[in-house]
Amino acid sequence: MPKEYVRQVEGAYRIGDTRVSLDSLVYLFLEGMSAESMVESYPALTLEQVHGALAFYLGHQREVDSGLAEGERTAALLHEQSVQTNAELIAKLRRVSLAESLRPAARFYEGTSGSFQPEQTANYPVFHYSAK
Repeated sequence: MPKEYVRQVEGAYRIGDTRVSLDSLVYLFLEGMSAESMVESYPALTLEQVHGALAFYLGHQREVDSGLAEGERTAALLHEQSVQTNAELIAKLRRVSLAESLRPAARFYEGTSGSFQPEQTANYPVFHYSAK
């Protein structure tokens, strides 16, 4: 009786009775990772399961690759929607991050007669120092 190395659960391929997705192994396989290294990365899997999953992938490559491409398109769309929806929050976080990264420079100018004002312009910071 043949073993089932890959099963479909809620539209996703999983390896055996684990929660490890076939996608995870396929991406590693396409990057050139060995089956042994995959087992090290996913201790819930056996070497036999990894080889069985990769054999399943190779036997259903067109179908699996199509699913991967669709997943990547969906992720890109969701990312773009999130960026648009959260534009104000993202801008605020970038300003805070910039201010935090510039604290050492601001401390350098403390005690001088001038003032140091960082400003985010486009994708790079601009520094204003005006002597009094």
